[in-house]
Amino acid sequence: MLIASILLLAAAPGGQDASPPPREAPVLAPAEVTARWPAEEAKQGVVADARHFYAISNNLIGKYDKKTGRRVARWEGDKRLYPHMNSCVIDGTMLVCAASNYPAVPMASAVELFDTRTMQHVKSVALAPFPGSLTWIERKGDRWWAMFANYPADHGGEGGRDHRWTVLMELDAQFQPLRSWHFPPELLARFAPMSSSGGSWGKDGLLYVTGHDRPELYAVKLPEAGTLLEWVATVPIPTNGQAVTWDPVQPRTLWSIERKAREVVASRVPAVR
Repeated sequence: MLIASILLLAAAPGGQDASPPPREAPVLAPAEVTARWPAEEAKQGVVADARHFYAISNNLIGKYDKKTGRRVARWEGDKRLYPHMNSCVIDGTMLVCAASNYPAVPMASAVELFDTRTMQHVKSVALAPFPGSLTWIERKGDRWWAMFANYPADHGGEGGRDHRWTVLMELDAQFQPLRSWHFPPELLARFAPMSSSGGSWGKDGLLYVTGHDRPELYAVKLPEAGTLLEWVATVPIPTNGQAVTWDPVQPRTLWSIERKAREVVASRVPAVR
């Protein structure tokens, strides 16, 4: 029953909606850099709390002081157990991290939990088979929101899927699927050939997502009807794709990484109206 529900939720995009395709969203003023720090672990993403930022790699997490950029703690896991940890969010005193077996197939995903105070691994939740590879997850109220990426076969994909199968899913407290949405084709083209690597809900009620490569942040919202997300705006950002997070203290401040330079960057994002 669970697998059947997942397959129904993740029906292939396109071919079902007779409405005109959405247009590309307006491009806003670029985000302005407010801080930039070197971080050895800045390969997949970054997350921040009030005092620290956490740079994330496949099997590494570095904890850094936000004021000085000094690393104060580090966690390192076995690469066999943590082959691809893509992103994390702060949930109370926990780091909740999206992980997968990328680029292995069949695709499998897990949620890994760490204590931010001790930087110790606390719990692993292996997810049921989903139609893709988990790239980010975030709690909003009593629900989890998760992105499942799909890639062409030469980038670790399977089953004839590609970036067009990227799917946003709403999950319950036990990580069971409730609803799902796909992206409009014009936005999917910005992800190609990869998928959405980062995402976080803004305080303005919009969902902000990034791709894998382009230095762009996309604001989207749930549709009034149907299954296609509404693309609201694009904001140029100073880094290339990967996982991002909003600062919990500084308004409209987004943390992202520059993967090639191994840097974390904080930038002020203009309001979307």
